[in-house]
Amino acid sequence: MMRKKQHGLKTFMVGLCSLFLILAGSGKLLAATAAEIDHNVDKALQELLHESPQARQLAKMAKGILVFPRIYKAGLIVGGQYGEGALRVNGHTVAYFKSVGASYGLQAGAQAYGYALFLMTDKALKYIINTNGWEIGVGPSIVVVDAGTAKNLTTTTAKDDIYAFVFSQKGLMAGLGLQGIKITPFHPDKTKK
Repeated sequence: MMRKKQHGLKTFMVGLCSLFLILAGSGKLLAATAAEIDHNVDKALQELLHESPQARQLAKMAKGILVFPRIYKAGLIVGGQYGEGALRVNGHTVAYFKSVGASYGLQAGAQAYGYALFLMTDKALKYIINTNGWEIGVGPSIVVVDAGTAKNLTTTTAKDDIYAFVFSQKGLMAGLGLQGIKITPFHPDKTKK
């Protein structure tokens, strides 16, 4: 009886992950309007800057900030994640991006989180704007700011191209990381249909 329940749960999770990956790949998972993305980015960035003194410091020096307010991740052996965000320069949205990732290995569960990339150099900003899709870990140097990194991070020690902050983690899933996530530009609808 227990094996049947476990097999049923595994089948359900594999099906859920497959549907998730199909929807994420087609861009239909969230399909938010530009106004919805901007609203969510405003809210997420405001919360991050309120909670993190390091993020506040970097925001003053950043050439741009790419914010993904909500990334949805699910997996059971095979996993996927998807979210939509906006690139802000001088407080204004200049472009919209999708964040998509797939993974395999020892993983199980579902989770939602957000992340922001603080683009500290003109080179990093130009790369993001002019590249028709890129993968985190390829291109400009990225440092993920965790509790240990945050202790030593100041405006004088910030020498890398991009600093990433992960925030608002909800749910339980092992193996959260940004490495290998593909970020591509897209044009959201202006209004809902």
